[in-house]
Amino acid sequence: MRARVFVTLKRSVLDPQGKAIQGALETLGYPEVEEVRVGKVIEITLKDGERSAARARLEEMCRRLLANPVIEDYRVEFEAEPSGARETEPTSAKDPA
Repeated sequence: MRARVFVTLKRSVLDPQGKAIQGALETLGYPEVEEVRVGKVIEITLKDGERSAARARLEEMCRRLLANPVIEDYRVEFEAEPSGARETEPTSAKDPA
């Protein structure tokens, strides 16, 4: 079973890398770009098993290592099944703000 974890900065956190890319794109002639946010994608292959248990383990991995819940949100997606459907469920650490 394969999954992808998408980790992004929370909207309330300044993204200097995104700002630098936005400025570079504007310099290159793309003034229509209003905002750029940079994140990371982590692809994980798991031993086959129950999907709900896999999701719980992945979310634990995110909280413990893959994402910093203070400043980052994360989303877990499982690879498409043969039917072409993709299971996606956004997950976010509780933002006290």
